[in-house]
Amino acid sequence: MGIPERPGQDGLVLRPFRGVRFTVEDPAKVTSPPYDLISDADVRTLLDLHPNNVVRLILPCSAEIDSATTSSTIPPQQDAKATTAPATGRPGDAERQTAGQPSRPEGDGEQSWPCAPLTPSGRRPLPATAPLHLRYVQARDTLRAWLEAGVLVPDEEPALYVYEQSGPGTLQRGLIGDVGLRDPADHVILPHEDVMPGPVADRLALMSTTQANLEPIFLLYDGGYGAATRLVDETADNRPPLVEARTEDGLTHRLWAITDPAEIAAINADLHDRQALIADGHHRYATYRVLQRQEQTTHEQPTTSQSPTPPASPAESATPAEPGTSPLRPTADESRPPQSDRQAEGRTSHEGVGTSPTGDNAPPGGSEPGEGGGLTKSGELANSGRRGEDASPQERHRPVAGPWDFGLALLVDSSAYPPVLKAIHRVIPGLPLREAAAKAKGAWRVEDFADLAQGLAALKDAPDPAFLLAGAEGAHLLTSPDPLQLARAMPADRSDRWNSLNTSILSEFVLPKVWGMQDDEQAVRIVHHDAEAALRVAVSTGGTAVILKPLAVEDVLAVAAGGERVPRKSTSFGPKPRTGLVLRTFAID
Repeated sequence: MGIPERPGQDGLVLRPFRGVRFTVEDPAKVTSPPYDLISDADVRTLLDLHPNNVVRLILPCSAEIDSATTSSTIPPQQDAKATTAPATGRPGDAERQTAGQPSRPEGDGEQSWPCAPLTPSGRRPLPATAPLHLRYVQARDTLRAWLEAGVLVPDEEPALYVYEQSGPGTLQRGLIGDVGLRDPADHVILPHEDVMPGPVADRLALMSTTQANLEPIFLLYDGGYGAATRLVDETADNRPPLVEARTEDGLTHRLWAITDPAEIAAINADLHDRQALIADGHHRYATYRVLQRQEQTTHEQPTTSQSPTPPASPAESATPAEPGTSPLRPTADESRPPQSDRQAEGRTSHEGVGTSPTGDNAPPGGSEPGEGGGLTKSGELANSGRRGEDASPQERHRPVAGPWDFGLALLVDSSAYPPVLKAIHRVIPGLPLREAAAKAKGAWRVEDFADLAQGLAALKDAPDPAFLLAGAEGAHLLTSPDPLQLARAMPADRSDRWNSLNTSILSEFVLPKVWGMQDDEQAVRIVHHDAEAALRVAVSTGGTAVILKPLAVEDVLAVAAGGERVPRKSTSFGPKPRTGLVLRTFAID
């Protein structure tokens, strides 16, 4: 089975790519958790492990660690000397990612997110309040510097990468590759969770400016232990790995490359008719699709119905760099004219590899997600203009195929390697615990507990729906909601299964009806997994922690299969792929 240049007319596609990997002595020290699981303290700890940690690329711009090492280009031969002693924390442990703090905020994209200082050219880092597209110029420059210095090196052959995570009670294997992007309406790649515009705007600025996918999203599919999974296991059990890294959360990460065209074809034949669920990375997948629309608009070819122009191949759209050369070297003239002038000259804006198609100082895309051509509330792409059958021949354009039609992803067979699904808790900083419990008594049965431990034990055994409120004064268990009030609050256009989810009841009933507030990123803070961390945040803010049970995997799958999406931050699937083991750049892809 051939792998199509453009995935839109085919099924589930996982295309091989030339991965970009670190050449350091201990690869574990340059990896990190996913960007949205990294707290302020974690950034410093990761850089203490290694000054070239991938956090410099994915979160590059905060003054939080302005005093850190100013040189981020360290040749491979200096690696052993450059590595400093590890801090006392556990930087890779998603279980403690909050460190008493909420996870990465989901706001309007202009917040002070913790980022590493990037000064390969001697420039001081921009403040976190700088426009997004300017902040991520620093990430692009560091990526270029590391490629030129040999800190990062592209693999010589395109490959699908077998990825294994193992540790006490943990074994997960899957495939990392370029997944073909699909509209959710195609029912090939299914989102199950709503997204917010702020994180999409942030990741769009990073991907557009660096022209890279720096960390994979996490997809699950029911493979029934088919040919792809059998090949994954045969590779992991019998072949030597490219990379082996043990991170400080106790997990061992190993990577193998599958380059045989016959094996790659067999994998894609097995995947073709299957569906994939986005387990982790909804905001990044939404960003992939916004970036795809943005790049297609930039590179589209005029055509008419009388003389159609075939789509260009990826090689014609973005010439790959030769092995050993820098794929992100700036063009000879970085002060080139604005995009509109270049287009008037008949040149594409992709002429400089690794350069944002909109230029160094222009915001990516010309509009924020949610505006024309951007993102709707549920993460769908908005219509960005007249194209297709209702356009005149003069208006019709054919998008050029390119690397933006794919996105970096880890694909795991959930029947062979069932995922772990954990809860994501909430903190309401502006709501004192005593007030929250008092208001809840008008609609719920409220049982009081002296401390969090007693409350958690009661929550575990309580029938659904149930929530545990916690704060400085103890804990309160909410059970047995008033059925009439609950029925009036839940939306009539949603399925019964959706309306029964605890996160749905929280966002539609408890927050707006009982407490009089909306479930948004301004009023509600997010803490992954750790109830004690949520309590610490609540105590420090004088607010209330809302501890939830994890959703059932079958409920999430059923909601997604029915075309619905659970409320934001409802699920935390794991184990999540480690960032920094293999990167993808458009120029090399």
